[in-house]
Amino acid sequence: MDGRLGHCAITPYGRGAGSSRVRVFEWLDRVDPDFTVSSYASFADAAPSRLARHPVAVALAERRLYHLAVARPHRLLLHREASPLSRGWWERRLLASADFGVYDFDDALQWDWGAGGAVRRLAPKAGKARTAIRYAARVIAGNDVLGNWAAQRHRDVVVIPSCVEPEDYTPKTTYALHDPPRLGWIGSRHNEDCLLLVAEALEEIHRRSGARLTLIGTTTRSLGRLEAFIDRVDWSPHHERTLLADIDIGLMPLPSTAYSMGKCGYKLLQYGAAGLPAMATPIGVNAEILARLGMLAARDEREWTEAIQGLLGASDTARERLGCEARDVVRRHYSYDAWLPQWSAALELGGMPS
Repeated sequence: MDGRLGHCAITPYGRGAGSSRVRVFEWLDRVDPDFTVSSYASFADAAPSRLARHPVAVALAERRLYHLAVARPHRLLLHREASPLSRGWWERRLLASADFGVYDFDDALQWDWGAGGAVRRLAPKAGKARTAIRYAARVIAGNDVLGNWAAQRHRDVVVIPSCVEPEDYTPKTTYALHDPPRLGWIGSRHNEDCLLLVAEALEEIHRRSGARLTLIGTTTRSLGRLEAFIDRVDWSPHHERTLLADIDIGLMPLPSTAYSMGKCGYKLLQYGAAGLPAMATPIGVNAEILARLGMLAARDEREWTEAIQGLLGASDTARERLGCEARDVVRRHYSYDAWLPQWSAALELGGMPS
């Protein structure tokens, strides 16, 4: 070693944020080399209101990025973006400063020009993602949709899915329906409004069977008339890993948008890891995951109603077979153990100095 920084990983969020945890921290927990990790201010998100409430933490985070660039790391992994304030300058400088800089992304950031408010449009993710791809030595994409887009702009693109650790999830052991049946959804407050896309289907199923919806994410009520039969549980690592097993059917509706095309289907993989029968909108990589897991695809309100009703009307044995097969597929095709050799190779960690 020559006194320079060895391995460095940069993420926009702390370990508590799903994207950083899944795409960076879980991998680093499994490899030998020591990484210096910078997770900006370790916030759960980069909402403008949160940044405004913590100006000192933001200033220190920006200063830390400067020192990391000056340190010129041998190996750099940059996930999504270096700073929510950057318009591409930090991504360019950090990746260019490293001997080997790898850019990792797991959403359609290239098409995110700041939807959601004027403040976000000042530093859109699309511009910095495109800059990062230009200056990275290698790009890791979370699915083929993202990988194909990146491959048009970079000669070295590796596709590695967002993985789960099946052994971390409490496996479902009984497939007899609860009374009333329990539908389930897991995610953040930023995307729970996807459930409104199938509101009529959920209301119809509730009318027919009394089914309730367990929402693992936030306790803030935001879904209007659906709240009448929603049971909310705040997200925590413990709840994420244990509560899915106590649900009858998992749900993952998505809008038919370009951004949804880039989603990595993580909810489906979580449902599968818990052995939970589930269904989703077959858009982007969801279609491939649904086919592999043997789960149901539903596109409109009618199909969602029929698919949910079909699973509720199926035998306990049929639901058990579906859940157990899904858990096995997740273990073989979407687990960290299955992909660790490819991830390590993408970072060229074998034989690197530690």
